[in-house]
Amino acid sequence: MSLGAGIFLVVVGAILAFALNLQVAWIDLHLVGYILMVAGVIGIIIGIVLITRRRTSVATTRTAVDPATGERVTRRTGESDDIV
Repeated sequence: MSLGAGIFLVVVGAILAFALNLQVAWIDLHLVGYILMVAGVIGIIIGIVLITRRRTSVATTRTAVDPATGERVTRRTGESDDIV
């Protein structure tokens, strides 16, 4: 769940819990609003944790000798686990 979806759930839940003055026989809209707000807050927390977690990176260094000139050649490559 992204931050936007969490914020959306909080807003819809607040509207259901506080702004509507409507009674439906088969469901309690105030309770549904509170449940949506809690789910939205949990979604926002999970979204923040996923954004701020540390991304790992791997660096590789290779050294070889050029056969034509006898010179040492060093090659460095890097990889990272960027999940978007």
